[in-house]
Amino acid sequence: MSATIRTAIIGFGVSGKVFHAPLLAANPDFEISFIATANSERQQQAADAYPHASIVPSYREVLASAEELDLLVIGTPPPTHFEIARAALKRGLNVVIDKPFVVHSAQGEELIALAAELGLTLTVYQNRRWDGDFLTIKKLLGEEALGAVHTFESRFEWFKPQGMRSWKAELTAQQGGGILFDLGTHLIDQAIELFGPVNSVQASLRPLTDQATAEEDAHVLLRHCSGTESRLTMSSLNAAPGARFQMAGHRGAYTSFGLDPQEPQLASGMSPTQAEYGQKPEAHWGQLATGQATREVPTLPGDYPQFYRALASCLRHAGPVPVDPHDSLAVLRLIESIHRDTVTA
Repeated sequence: MSATIRTAIIGFGVSGKVFHAPLLAANPDFEISFIATANSERQQQAADAYPHASIVPSYREVLASAEELDLLVIGTPPPTHFEIARAALKRGLNVVIDKPFVVHSAQGEELIALAAELGLTLTVYQNRRWDGDFLTIKKLLGEEALGAVHTFESRFEWFKPQGMRSWKAELTAQQGGGILFDLGTHLIDQAIELFGPVNSVQASLRPLTDQATAEEDAHVLLRHCSGTESRLTMSSLNAAPGARFQMAGHRGAYTSFGLDPQEPQLASGMSPTQAEYGQKPEAHWGQLATGQATREVPTLPGDYPQFYRALASCLRHAGPVPVDPHDSLAVLRLIESIHRDTVTA
């Protein structure tokens, strides 16, 4: 491993520009050596923001210089993930794949086996594990503040009457399009992270606009082996979103509203090193109700940078991967089963 972890970012849309490049640039363990994007406007944006990086039109130019790299970060549309990741692993590079992991579980199995065979690191960017309100929920569960949790409700809703954008609008569900491959990969991953494996699943899937190529609204019911029931709602056409989280147990319930602030902060140019980064305003803190009293619970700071801190430890000191790709494979298999067994209305 080089003095700094020499990194290439493939794709410079929202994924590469907002979710990866700022975190890598703020972490002294990494250097951004290459950025690949075919879009001329994004090439200029990348060159302006990261003048020391080589800007190239595709991942093939990056792989031609693989000996100058340690890590490849893939932030391209889902159908390209498998091809790029497999090629990068074969060139000896460690790989981060933005969610969704891949489009088909068989592809995920092949990549995991290939990385193990070659002794390389493969991980999936499930950044919502480090949302502040999700970290707060994990803390409450660890403290048993709600007692045994019987119901977990998680909602992620937007209002996009013009329809979803980019690959989310252009691809069919079989190609990795639709809201399950977008928001569902977060919500299902979070539910399993909290309450463990699932023994049954039910779902409702609907397109909501005339131009939809896949579902834009989904309700997923997971019954966990632990006994908890997770009710997951995702929609691109709700102008009045409900509670982001509602978790009910035998001693009380926790409710929070509003999305984690890190994505808009990063999109606005805020550095993750700034003190206000990841902080949710006190007015938007969640509440813990016990039936007799209700109190505010400070929302822990969100911490997407932890993904790359953990990855640096993994690559340098053989620590655990920040996200086990087997976890993302389990989520993918659930999405496959939902698409297979549910009629889209």
